[in-house]
Amino acid sequence: MDLSHLGTPVGPMVRVDGGFAHRTYRLDTDRGSFAVKELNLDDRRRTSPVEDVLRFERAAFAAGIPMPEPISAGPRTLVHRWVVGERVPEAPVSRAFAFEIGEILARLHALDVPWDDMTVEEPAPRDWPELAERAVATGQPWAGELTDHVETFLAIADLIDTCERPGPAVLSHRDIHPWNLLAREGRPVVLDWELSGTLDLSAELGSTALSLAKGPGFDDVEPDVFRSVLDGYVAGGGTLPASGPSWFVSMIGGWSGHTRWNILRCLTDVETGTGPDLALSHEVVRDGVHGLPDLFGRLPELETALLRR
Repeated sequence: MDLSHLGTPVGPMVRVDGGFAHRTYRLDTDRGSFAVKELNLDDRRRTSPVEDVLRFERAAFAAGIPMPEPISAGPRTLVHRWVVGERVPEAPVSRAFAFEIGEILARLHALDVPWDDMTVEEPAPRDWPELAERAVATGQPWAGELTDHVETFLAIADLIDTCERPGPAVLSHRDIHPWNLLAREGRPVVLDWELSGTLDLSAELGSTALSLAKGPGFDDVEPDVFRSVLDGYVAGGGTLPASGPSWFVSMIGGWSGHTRWNILRCLTDVETGTGPDLALSHEVVRDGVHGLPDLFGRLPELETALLRR
């Protein structure tokens, strides 16, 4: 992408640590500092054209959503003005922070942005036995745990394919989690909009609220934080959907798909020029083959603890 519209560089672009699917660089010019995100077009989660994402971002920014200013988009690049803030750890946030995230979601869902949703939801992958066999044959460090949980991953696929989504479908960020947030003076800033698109409302609320209410695992989920997101959503003008397993199916489906995508990267054992480093892919896989069966087993418990007042 031609970045000359950002001004004259005052130094080389510097890669920023992190990024579970894409690579981000900081570019300082005589016109300010910018975050240049190089999109990995092999990431199957990214279903929306960057031009549509940029249009949605600009509408959200104009509506006062706390986020980096969107600047431009190219075939595989998104550019935003650089923002300074503190990383949000993977731990229960404060109830005030959670409440504000709920309000932000309500404001996003109220935006009137044209969106041609051409996404066709494919059946959940069911090649987990073959992936486990390949992992064992190639000596992957997480092969044993994946093999032990193959039947659970097949049951997860059944849930993804059969769970009823009651609607309505909303246009939203779809990926508000601690790693996509900054805290600035204790208040949220929403990053990483490339997965924007339509999603069932219950799935959007459930995945967002659960990720903000827990730590790295599921042993310390704080119901008050979860409900603060929902209270903020109602205060922002939103209406809550009925409770049910659909609240968590998006999180478990997205996580399983991302785990599988990283498994395939690890099986090639080749360090590519785009996407996460191979070491990060192995970390994502280890977290997924351990955490997904845990989450799947806790779904009835979570529904009871978090959705029934």
